[in-house]
Amino acid sequence: MSHGPVVTTGTTGSAPTTTTNVVPDVFAALDLGTNSFHLVVARHTGGEGFDVITREREMVRLGHGGTDMKELSDASIDRAVACLRRMRRIAESHGASEIRTVATSATREAANASAFIERARDEAGVEIEVISGLEEARLIHLGILQAVPVFDQRVLLVDIGGGSTEILIGERGETLAARSFKLGAVRLTDRFFPDGEVSDGSIADCREYIRSVLTHFEREADEYGFDVAVASSGTAEAIARMVHAHRGGPALRTFNCFEFTRDELTDVVERLCAARSPQQRAKISGLDSGRADIAPAGALILDEIAERFGADAFTFSEGALRDGVLLDAVERRSGGADGRSQLRDVARRSIRQLRDRCDDDPAHSAQVARLAVELFDGLEPLHGLGPAERDLLEAGALLANVGLVVSHSKHHHHSYYVVRNSELTGLTDHEIELIAQIARYHRKSNPKSSHEPFAALSRADQQLVRTLAGILRIAIGLDRCHERRVPGVRVELGDQRVTIEVGHAGADIALELYAANERKDLLEQVLDRRVELMPVVA
Repeated sequence: MSHGPVVTTGTTGSAPTTTTNVVPDVFAALDLGTNSFHLVVARHTGGEGFDVITREREMVRLGHGGTDMKELSDASIDRAVACLRRMRRIAESHGASEIRTVATSATREAANASAFIERARDEAGVEIEVISGLEEARLIHLGILQAVPVFDQRVLLVDIGGGSTEILIGERGETLAARSFKLGAVRLTDRFFPDGEVSDGSIADCREYIRSVLTHFEREADEYGFDVAVASSGTAEAIARMVHAHRGGPALRTFNCFEFTRDELTDVVERLCAARSPQQRAKISGLDSGRADIAPAGALILDEIAERFGADAFTFSEGALRDGVLLDAVERRSGGADGRSQLRDVARRSIRQLRDRCDDDPAHSAQVARLAVELFDGLEPLHGLGPAERDLLEAGALLANVGLVVSHSKHHHHSYYVVRNSELTGLTDHEIELIAQIARYHRKSNPKSSHEPFAALSRADQQLVRTLAGILRIAIGLDRCHERRVPGVRVELGDQRVTIEVGHAGADIALELYAANERKDLLEQVLDRRVELMPVVA
């Protein structure tokens, strides 16, 4: 579905043939947080660089309402859709030819998230991709590396949002440990400080709860340690502004790289909690009155993190999730002809790690993946797909057998479940769903509309899954003995027929040819051509 010049990447049901390696001159990223929506519009400057044209923020309170993020209220969805319409118009006014929109905890946890996503698509022309907590942490890490010079240091990253807090330890762009916790300024305000009113008892209860949750990251923090602590997003900026106001001095044009100590953080917490109501807190110098109700909860989270993990000071980063989304979008599109960029390597590494944990014969899966992409390349004039879809096929091939960790019986069903419920960093939720379905249909029945997950896909994505699963089935057949007897394949295209020349070096591949022929019907349906397999001496 097209809505003017703004197009989304990687998450829509649009035809796969729209994939391109050309980075648009002007593009945008939208971060749909629990508390605020953030837009950044940037101009591509070549390579992986971009210059920011404008930034916009609007407080929406998508996840506010006392339901612990279990459901989005009608009013919050109305506000969100109206905001998305405005954000989209702003992006278009600056000439953005692409907008990538990601949603975080409020959307990923809500039972009625699909209603919001559908209204965003239909009424605002915005396609939303819901990202996991760990993917959110990875993208925030990318964002802060563009804003704060800590690449060569081991960094503790803390991003306190409205619904969740992401904590990551990284070094030189690599993630060493990361967790997403259901600790957010809006979430904890709804739970402990209704209407923003605080008391000694509610503050103590909130602190105790935060400590109990943070214990789950203690082992990683102790194991890796860190050189510098960086805090990003609204809570951290609010604290930085209050610290600066308390220090005095001239107004700052930017708070990026602003440092505040643990003692200054503690002082902010004490002043926030001493003001019992939002109206009293709104008078605190440096605090935006729009955050007066949720400021105590957010500050308590950062204070407990400092105490629990030994952070003596924090550096504020203006770079956050939306900046990471921008860089990720640029990198995905300009990472070279084969798409093997640094960021895509993050996804490849997580895919291989899952395969190695769950697959009892990873060498077989690697061979199948190699043959599958050779078939994909040879069939390109017929399917018209690009590098992004090639990556999905490779991932589906590598993970097709991870369901064996559950049971051999119906392991294709188990593969879908394992892939779908694994934290595969570097991939969007939509990409993980497609990979899971490709893996699920590597054997047995063809994709059907009676299969609920398949039926939930757009028509274009259903066709994509059918095409890639059809290719994968033949590749699996060509390593039936798990002995890598087929060194390669070559594809000849005819008007009515596709001939797959199956190489061999004198090895007996009769079983491989039989197995591939038994599995070719899905690909024949997709291509509307007869598929023939022919042995040739390699």
